Amino acid sequence: MAELITKFEALGLSADKAKEAAANKKIAPTLDSLITATGQTAFTKSIGMLIYALAATVAKEKTPHADYIACAIVASRIATTEQLGAATKFCAKSNPSANEAAFDEACGVGVMVSDEEIAASVQSAIFDSKESLTNERYRGMSKVLGVVKRLPELRWADFGKVKAEFDAQILALLGPKDERDTPAAAKAAAAPKAAAPAAAATASKASEPVKWKPAPLENLFTSGEISRLHKAGENPQIKPELTKQHLAATKGSVITRFPPEPNGLLHIGHAKAINVNFGYAKVHGGTCNLRYDDTNPEAEEQEYVDSILEMVRWLGFEPHNIFYSSDYFHQLYDLAIKLTEKGLAYVCHCTGPEIKAQRGGDERGPRYACKHRDRPVAESLAEFQKMKEGRYASGEAILRMKMDIQSDNNMMWDTVAYRILYASHHRTGTEWCIYPTYDFTHCLCDSFENITHSLCTCEFIMSRESYYWLCDAVEVYKPVQWEYGRLSVTNTVLSKRKLLKLRDKGLVRALDDPRLFTLPALRRRGVPALAINAFVRELGVTTADTTIDVVRLDNHIRDCLGEIAPRIMAVTHPLRVVLTNLPEDHFEQIVLPFKPNDESLGTYTVPFTRVLYIDSSDFREVDSADYFRLAPNKPVGLQGLSRAITCTEVRRNVDGSIAELVCHYDTSSGETKPKPKTFIQWVADCPKLGSPVRLDEVRVYNPLFKHDNPMGVGEGSDAYLSDVDLESLVVVKGAIAEVGLWDWIKKYAATEVGRKELEKHNVETVRFQFKRIGYFALDKDTVMTAADIENGQFGSAKLIMNRIVTLKEDPKKGLA
Repeated sequence: MAELITKFEALGLSADKAKEAAANKKIAPTLDSLITATGQTAFTKSIGMLIYALAATVAKEKTPHADYIACAIVASRIATTEQLGAATKFCAKSNPSANEAAFDEACGVGVMVSDEEIAASVQSAIFDSKESLTNERYRGMSKVLGVVKRLPELRWADFGKVKAEFDAQILALLGPKDERDTPAAAKAAAAPKAAAPAAAATASKASEPVKWKPAPLENLFTSGEISRLHKAGENPQIKPELTKQHLAATKGSVITRFPPEPNGLLHIGHAKAINVNFGYAKVHGGTCNLRYDDTNPEAEEQEYVDSILEMVRWLGFEPHNIFYSSDYFHQLYDLAIKLTEKGLAYVCHCTGPEIKAQRGGDERGPRYACKHRDRPVAESLAEFQKMKEGRYASGEAILRMKMDIQSDNNMMWDTVAYRILYASHHRTGTEWCIYPTYDFTHCLCDSFENITHSLCTCEFIMSRESYYWLCDAVEVYKPVQWEYGRLSVTNTVLSKRKLLKLRDKGLVRALDDPRLFTLPALRRRGVPALAINAFVRELGVTTADTTIDVVRLDNHIRDCLGEIAPRIMAVTHPLRVVLTNLPEDHFEQIVLPFKPNDESLGTYTVPFTRVLYIDSSDFREVDSADYFRLAPNKPVGLQGLSRAITCTEVRRNVDGSIAELVCHYDTSSGETKPKPKTFIQWVADCPKLGSPVRLDEVRVYNPLFKHDNPMGVGEGSDAYLSDVDLESLVVVKGAIAEVGLWDWIKKYAATEVGRKELEKHNVETVRFQFKRIGYFALDKDTVMTAADIENGQFGSAKLIMNRIVTLKEDPKKGLA
């Protein structure tokens, strides 16, 4: 078993997925045979996933010549799922070894479809459907995507690229989703047309600016198995009266729970769990509890308890009740006694290696019962009492459930119910020295709270049988467990142990380091909770574990920030410019919008003077045809102004570096006025108005890891540490911004939301788009008082900025 798991992990399967595959009696031998046929011991993830898909197909359909296909995958002749499907169809009728040319032709081997060809084909299909898309909007998108999928010229294209191009072009045509794309809007569109006045009113409303927002929660639960889950009270019970008691307590309402263990910070995967559990209850008119699974006092801390609740609320959800597993310690203990009295639990004194041997050991040998399994009930009760009284050392005794040691399900192999831990609990102190395990606690707490739908990730699918067994064994109400796939993203690790190791080795500053994907880290970086919810809801709820390219999360962040973030000018590497044809006391005030074409964000005023600063990356001493910014004797526009400047002289320091640029400010008008090809940002030198605003630090966060899958780099459990990019954090000193920065902070602080956030020092909610650079937010290391906000640029604030995400078109602009 262990050898198979290692072999399957080499394909790129997660540890859990590899274990699941190794335990599958149909897939395991097929997959093992295919790996052997390739002659390889290590695989890229894309190749490994195709071989796994082939094994699943072979196990189901008995596909002949599978070894040949596996070798074709390793040789990169078969590189997509479309090609794999064609290969299995070909092999079902013909021998590929006898006619390789026909195989290659049937499977598109060697056919390359360029990005340009993909873009052109997608554009043509969308153009042909433009009228229906304009009317149906996103409701008609799947129909058009179906057309794109069937295009012969795209049959062998990388579907990931096709889908990305399709999504980008649809977004360009329709804009972000809004209320016109909700299920309610779909029903309204299908209803008979209203009278003319009502139609005119609807059209007027649709023409108003619509703020970006995530897809409705309903979208998570309108398709797939989760849309067909049981209603409250439909799950059978061991005794009919348990159903009656349950319905009397719940009145038929849906009740879910989010049950994190408070031993670490929540991460991006938990965002899915929060949306699923709270969302399912909300959509069905029910309630969701937050229950802390606090049964391990050695790992749990109040810091994590507080953070978990804060993150749930940050994502926009409020628990109906807040419970702790420790609330039920006495009830759980009583049920452990009951289970023992029924002869379904016993105290065991075996060591860890002895229990492992009883379960077949590494060699997966025969399983056999513990020698304590059949001890008298009275003896087990007495021994359990000794455990409770602290008369055994930790590890000397455990309470095990008497289940089914010969079951194919390892969760039925006499799982541990109670163990001894001499540690102070964060809520109960030293009252207890025995603590229930997750496998004993979880289902019973669900029962106590009348949970109707116990929604959990697929890693607990094997626990479903033991979950039901225990509820029935102690004759309590039995909720229904349903599993869905976990969510992860590329370029990171989410394991609590691994995160702690990164911190302890100084590779990140803290567990909320903005390069991580814990929820506090994402919030600190400035990522809006709305963007995370949108990302999760786009993916839907299936039973497959998914690792999503972090680029998709970034896109949602940009979409959200594009609506809510004001635009201001900032310069990360200032270069002094003197406009010598203006008088030394020249002073103008320029009114600029916080967001072009959106009056709702308002305007602000900046000074324009003889001396200003531009970014050093916006100037070159040697011009070229493909360069459109400032160069000697070449005009370039200044953003917010209709006139251009032209560099006439470069002044240098003693060491030869550029000290400042001498420029001419165009004052011509009419036809003689030059038309610059581009405009650059600038910040005026005007001390009396506090310009420029000095930024103490601009922290530029790049991916923490060098590879998409840091766990696939090297050997050993800590190999991921070698994949850390030690240059992933760039701290820029000396950056400046225009005074609009203070205007926005004061404007934001004057709102009720802004006042409350800044009072709690949640400064990451102060976000900006630095034009042509990226999106940024204040970091919690910022020092800014109420007086600073009131006085604006005259304050003594220390401003620290985090880059949230790059701009699409120019990700490295201004940050080198």
